[in-house]
Amino acid sequence: MRVIQRLTRKISRGFIHIILVLCCLGILVPLIWVVRTSFVYRIEAYQIPPKWIFTPTTDNYLTIFSTHPFHLYLVNSLSIALATTLISLAIGSLAAYSFARFHIGGLWFNVGILTTQMLPPITLIIPFFLMARIANLINTRSILIIAYLTFNLPFVIWIMASFFQGIPRELEESAMMDGCSRAQAFLRIIIPLSLPGLLSAGLFSFVLSWNEFLFALILTGKYSRTLPVGIAALVTQRGILIGPVCAGIILVMLPMILLYFFTKTFLIHGLTLGAIK
Repeated sequence: MRVIQRLTRKISRGFIHIILVLCCLGILVPLIWVVRTSFVYRIEAYQIPPKWIFTPTTDNYLTIFSTHPFHLYLVNSLSIALATTLISLAIGSLAAYSFARFHIGGLWFNVGILTTQMLPPITLIIPFFLMARIANLINTRSILIIAYLTFNLPFVIWIMASFFQGIPRELEESAMMDGCSRAQAFLRIIIPLSLPGLLSAGLFSFVLSWNEFLFALILTGKYSRTLPVGIAALVTQRGILIGPVCAGIILVMLPMILLYFFTKTFLIHGLTLGAIK
């Protein structure tokens, strides 16, 4: 009986491992294909069956920076994502602290903030376009920062409120008894203790702003495009420039990969703490 049970466990574990391997291949094979295509010549990129042994070239990367202004798109994406993240953290942390400590607005107000995440962004694009045109902000980075704040702020507030609720009030009260004001206690006690939460919220805010496509497509022009819109512009009337497209995709993914490896410890800690709360 025990032998049968052990054999059943081994078979079930082997079956689970096979499923996991297939799932990993389903994720990794497209990425490997993109990396491979970004380093091949144009003729080899369209060959069927594809050649896996080839002479690498950086022509596709040179193309997106020489023929297309991807250096400008990269600067636009970085500046917009960083500005949105910093402003979201500055405003969102203060709002979350007021919700966690003073219960401003009550439960329904907190639920209302969360429900704003359920609203499809496409329903807001026409009002944003009309307001941006009236304010003469079309084809500027400012309008994208304002637009991204509308769906990043609720997310940051929702995450940071959980972290602030997990910090004992006694720490702030002790600091204020020692002469600190409420603001000083917040900056010197609460903020250092909630750094994992700030980092988690900041990373998600940065990723949402970095990858956003719809608002960037509608509200920007030639000189304020972001990387996702720049990649979409490589789909021309002559066809898809598959090599430059793959090179642009690698350019978009690379900062996200680097951010993950540099901050994964704080990110996992932040997500775990928020889940426990």
